[in-house]
Amino acid sequence: MAIKEILLLGNSKLYEVSSLIGKEELKSLTHTIEDLHDTLIDFRNRYGAGRAIASPQIGTFKRLLYMNIDKPIVFINPVLEFKDDEKIEIWDDCMCFPDLLVKVSRYRRCVIKFMDINWEQNEMKLEGDLAELLQHEYDHLNGILATSRAINEKSFALRSQKNLLR
Repeated sequence: MAIKEILLLGNSKLYEVSSLIGKEELKSLTHTIEDLHDTLIDFRNRYGAGRAIASPQIGTFKRLLYMNIDKPIVFINPVLEFKDDEKIEIWDDCMCFPDLLVKVSRYRRCVIKFMDINWEQNEMKLEGDLAELLQHEYDHLNGILATSRAINEKSFALRSQKNLLR
């Protein structure tokens, strides 16, 4: 539909909590899903990165995630569950601050339960980088940025310095 402007770090709206989506809103989500797709693909073409996007990143404060790796997947009203306490430390990036990396700790594994575009209940078990990715996007729905999850004050780096990171 359209490439939307991504809200950038410093925009106070990024800290808002998104609202649940009702079944009656399903048809009205079509344009938002198309906007998420177009914005993600545009970002990927410009920055060579981008696998998923949360609707608050384009100013739509609904509990909606869009992921496109091998195929598009729409997550409506997702809920994350963690089956164990094992965590990983990673350098996280975000479309809201494309030149910044933030070292965070995330769960190694998670389960995401969600409604799909046909309003059917789904569940995915995730591990490693996909688990981290969905935790990152899910945080956006709760107004949490990776910068808030930084491990410590030394957990920030410019993308251009990535080769120096340990």
